[in-house]
Amino acid sequence: MKTRLGNCIPVVILAVVFLMLFPAISASHCDSMNGPVVKTAKAAIEKGDVTLVLKWVKPEHENEVRDAFTRTMRVKKSGGEAKEVADRFFFETVVRLHRMGEGESYTGLKPENAPIEPSIRHADGALESGSVDDLVKHLSAAVTEKLRTRFNMAFEKQKTAERSVADGRKYVEAYVEYIHFVERLHGMLEQTEHHH
Repeated sequence: MKTRLGNCIPVVILAVVFLMLFPAISASHCDSMNGPVVKTAKAAIEKGDVTLVLKWVKPEHENEVRDAFTRTMRVKKSGGEAKEVADRFFFETVVRLHRMGEGESYTGLKPENAPIEPSIRHADGALESGSVDDLVKHLSAAVTEKLRTRFNMAFEKQKTAERSVADGRKYVEAYVEYIHFVERLHGMLEQTEHHH
């Protein structure tokens, strides 16, 4: 079933919260050979149309992408290994500039078989299928698990907090972790709502 845009806003908020709480997840998708940036760059080369890939870079980087595309197309005519090197040069240029536009560092292209975090696969799958339902289930389960873990730890430590100073400190440590997690969730929800 297709999900209306209005119904997607809580999901977008949840996804942003999830990615902000677990930043390593988003760090390696756009810089892989099977990521959306390289897929679009391949399509641009196949169709001979650089405009297909320009959406992935900021306007200030457009000229560098256009130049790399022109050079790539010229060198590709040599065929063989030159074609592979030219393609790789173009992919690296576009991904590097895309990452720069995100404010992220570029550490090279990851291979096609590089693992992709399940949340990212679900996010891409939602866009491909037109339904966000599986992504909602996946993210909700992950956030729920992390919240329950922190709550349960604080709740259990609270029971023995008065036995000794050491037990009290264990409770406070669990309490602080639990409260900070809730604060980060709430803060991200507030920030995202104000942003929209």
